[in-house]
Amino acid sequence: MKILQLCYKPPFPVVDGGSMGMHTLTMGLLNNEHNVKVLAFNSFKHPVKISELPQDYIEKTKFETIFVDLKLNVFSALFSFLKNESYHVKRFYSVEMQQRLASLLKEEEFDVIQLESVFLSHYISVIRKNSKAKIVLRAPNIEHLIWEKTAQTTNNPLKKIYLNQLAQSLKKYELEMINQFDGVYTVTKVDADYFVKKGCRVPCKHVPVGIETPDFIDKDIEEKDSLFHIGSMNWIPNQQAIEWFLDNVWDMVHEKLPNVKTYFAGRAMPQWLLNLNREGVIIYGEVPDSARFICSKEIMVVPLLSGSGIRIKILEAMSLRKCVIATSQAAEGILYENNINIVIADTPEEFADSIYKCITDKEFSKKIALNAEKLISEKYNINAVAKELVDQYNQLENKE
Repeated sequence: MKILQLCYKPPFPVVDGGSMGMHTLTMGLLNNEHNVKVLAFNSFKHPVKISELPQDYIEKTKFETIFVDLKLNVFSALFSFLKNESYHVKRFYSVEMQQRLASLLKEEEFDVIQLESVFLSHYISVIRKNSKAKIVLRAPNIEHLIWEKTAQTTNNPLKKIYLNQLAQSLKKYELEMINQFDGVYTVTKVDADYFVKKGCRVPCKHVPVGIETPDFIDKDIEEKDSLFHIGSMNWIPNQQAIEWFLDNVWDMVHEKLPNVKTYFAGRAMPQWLLNLNREGVIIYGEVPDSARFICSKEIMVVPLLSGSGIRIKILEAMSLRKCVIATSQAAEGILYENNINIVIADTPEEFADSIYKCITDKEFSKKIALNAEKLISEKYNINAVAKELVDQYNQLENKE
C-alpha cells in the first residue's frame, strides 16, 4: 500500500509524545513493507533541518517539509475570537502546502492519505480534487475536549471565558469535519466511542499507538529514590499538572521523604519553572535523549488534570521498565490495571501516599515496572499496530 502521511509537525527527530506517535507508525508501516511518504509542517515552534537528518530516513520516507509560522498572532487570535472561529485551525492554513499537495498528487498516486490531526482538515478539498485516494484521520486526541477540560481547571475568569469560546468553536469544527473523511482512527476506544456518540457516520475505529524501545538502552541504571516528569511544556495541561503537583503534593512528599528528588524535563520550559527554587526540585528543561533521561530516574509522576487521547510518554516510560504514578485522566486510554502495571492517584493525598509506597516498598514498585514493560511488549508493538491500521484501510477499499 502506498501511503502519504501528512503531519502537523515533523515526526522525526522524536522530541515529544506527538512526534513519537507519528514516527513509530511510519516505522511500523515501513517494517510491514508499505510505501510511505512523509510531508510535514516545519515551524519555529517545531523546527527541523533536513540536512541534519539521517540519509537513510530521508530516502525511506521521501521526507519533505513546508514552513508555516505558528507563532501567536494576537490580532488574528482576537479576530477569530470575535468571529467565533477556531484560531488553532486557522494557523495551519498554508497556500504553499495547498500548492505542494496539488502538484504532488498530480505526480504520484496514493492509496491512502493519512492526516495526523484534525487541524489539517483544510486540505481535504485539494486532496479530493487531485486524488482518488482514501482520506483518513489519525486522531491522537479529541482537540476540543482538551480545551474544555483546560478551561474547567483555570481560575482566571477572563482566561476561562476565552478558553471556553475556543473549545466551543473547535468542537463545532471538529465534529463537522470528521464526516468529511473516509475513516477516522483514534488511539483510544474512549475517543472512538465519543466520536460515534457525537454523530460520526464514517468508519470510526480505535487503533492504539505503537512504542519502539531503543536496543542500546540500559534499563537498570537509575538514581534511586528519584521522581521525574517529562513532557512538552508548551502544552498547557502539562504546565497545569506540574503546578498542581508542586502546590498540592510536593510538600507532603518532601516532609516524609526529605532525600527524594523530583526532576522536571521537557521542551519550552516556562520561565516560572526555570526560576523555581524549591528544595529537592530540579528543573532540567529539554533533554537531548528522553529515553536515557527516563532510564536514569526511578519513578515517573504524571499528575495530569485535563487532556484527551493517550499519553505516549507514559507508554514510553512503561516500555523502559518504569513504575508510573498517574491520575486516571493521565492514564485514560491505556490498557492498564491499577496497582498491577501502573499506580493511579487522583487526589493530593493519594498521590503523596502512592509516592511513599513506591519509594519505600521496592518490591512493589519493581513489580509495577516489570508488568508495565510486559504490557507494552504485548499490546503496543509498532509492527502489529501498523498492520492493524492497514487492515482497517483495506476494509475501506473493499467497500467500493
